[in-house]
Amino acid sequence: MTGPSSAIRHPPSALSSRPLLKWAGGKRQLLPHLRRFYPATFNRYIEPFFGSGAVFFDLHAAGRLRDHDVVLIDSNADLIGCYETVRAQTDEVARELDRLAAEHARGGQSQYYAVRDEQFNPMRDRLRGHDGRIAYTPQLAAMLIYLNRTGFNGLFRVNARGAFNVPAGRYDRPKIADREKLARVAEALSSARLRLTWGSFESVLDVAAAGDFVYFDPPYAPLSRTANFTSYTTLRFDAQDQRRLQRIVLALADRGCHVLLSNSTADEIAALYEENDDARAAGLRALRVPARRAINSNAARRGPVEEYLITNAPAAPTA
Repeated sequence: MTGPSSAIRHPPSALSSRPLLKWAGGKRQLLPHLRRFYPATFNRYIEPFFGSGAVFFDLHAAGRLRDHDVVLIDSNADLIGCYETVRAQTDEVARELDRLAAEHARGGQSQYYAVRDEQFNPMRDRLRGHDGRIAYTPQLAAMLIYLNRTGFNGLFRVNARGAFNVPAGRYDRPKIADREKLARVAEALSSARLRLTWGSFESVLDVAAAGDFVYFDPPYAPLSRTANFTSYTTLRFDAQDQRRLQRIVLALADRGCHVLLSNSTADEIAALYEENDDARAAGLRALRVPARRAINSNAARRGPVEEYLITNAPAAPTA
């Protein structure tokens, strides 16, 4: 199958698409600021750190991606495998989610750990290829969605052996089976001009050309030693990776792409973009915008912060 199943397909007019997954660093709360820097016109849309895809789904909901090529890239094999399966086998994923929701209603947290440890992790190991790609099935995709909606803060975290190890969250009535949302996500991903790619953010250099709109949402540089939430996969995103990313952002700006990047206001990011002559020469501006820290084991430490938006796009006038 190449598109969402007809039984729960929504027409293209159903444009209220929202992300399927909760994801560390998801950008829904930052969208009002990000929208000011969406270019008025662009060629392709490219997102090298797809994650929850909040900006992609926002552009899709606004009809901004009609008749555009779209390239969505992420290094997380589970994430790409899940999206590919939701797109191609929507009904089958929905049925598995119905089953998991019923079992969770009976078993609660004990059911969460049974799925995580006895089903999800063993199946991921069996379906993982030598290159690291995971051949996702509807059952595995539904389990990832279930764990995402019932695990702590919607995190995706693995241990040194590559096993998913997020503990159960505390939710009274988690919405596990949501066929309407699943159908909208499948419809948004179903365009023949949309490509899901498992790979490094650096592969954007092989795709992007003048006039393309590229949004970067990397793992944020930590504001303190105890605030490092970059272990979403077995690979960490460290200061060296932030420097590699900066060189790519500069290269794409010089290439004539519309670039937009969000990140923390850590000193290392300020040095790369706000206080950097090469960034200024490439036409980049580093703007501080209010945001809210959403992930911390201590609820008292969740609260308002500033984040960077780094872009060469002009700001749209405020209403």
